Amino acid sequence: MSEEMKKRVQSTFSKNKEAYVSSATHNNQQDLNLITEWLNPEPNWKGLDLATGGGHVAREMSRWMDHVVASDLTKDMLQNTARHLSDIKNLSYIVADVSSLPFLDESFDVVCCRIAPHHFSDPEKFIKEAYRVLKPRGLFLMIDNTAPEDDHLDLFYNTFEEMRDPSHHRAWKVSEWKTMIQPAGFQLKREMKRKKTLPFRDWLERTLHDKNSQQLVEEYFLKAGPQASSYFSFVLKEGSMESFSIDEWMVLCQKHDTH
Repeated sequence: MSEEMKKRVQSTFSKNKEAYVSSATHNNQQDLNLITEWLNPEPNWKGLDLATGGGHVAREMSRWMDHVVASDLTKDMLQNTARHLSDIKNLSYIVADVSSLPFLDESFDVVCCRIAPHHFSDPEKFIKEAYRVLKPRGLFLMIDNTAPEDDHLDLFYNTFEEMRDPSHHRAWKVSEWKTMIQPAGFQLKREMKRKKTLPFRDWLERTLHDKNSQQLVEEYFLKAGPQASSYFSFVLKEGSMESFSIDEWMVLCQKHDTH
């Protein structure tokens, strides 16, 4: 990740660390239960949660595994999360860049990353590092917002995300993710695409606090054509944005048995 992008990410998440801990989107227990169901973890496993943010996935993993490492690029965010989760004794915390992880090869049974890869400037390095630190036959589970396959809708989506969040790099298409995941050596075991509805104000104010900038983002939505408003399921109330829906992809992969 470039130094400029690192600073943007660290600045955004340092300022908004409490908002991510309390975010309803990130703290959805049904989603967290689904992660556990897909992983079917063993009690002796060691897990790694990359870009842990508010620590929601790390907390869930720690209920079922021997030990979990929660890592994040932003020290302020990680310290805040550690305070919130201080009663959990099988969790440890490490400041880490996903493109250069400070772990030995084959250290973990599971690597997870949820609602974060759209911040990564080098997703291929992230995938390769996840593969490297996994044990043979280890599991990699990723969930992230994805761009539509249609180029115009892709541009519309990534534009409004960048307007609202300076640390947003790019939400990739599912087809693009697959061209990165499979050459790294992973076997794709399971995947699910779904729509995720976001309350507009909660989504907007989580990272954008300037009223003029908020207004510009809303105007961008309101000026969208029928294709975008239909695809993203705009809901308006008295001429203002109430909610919209985006694409999310959940994928479970397995590292080849290298021994």
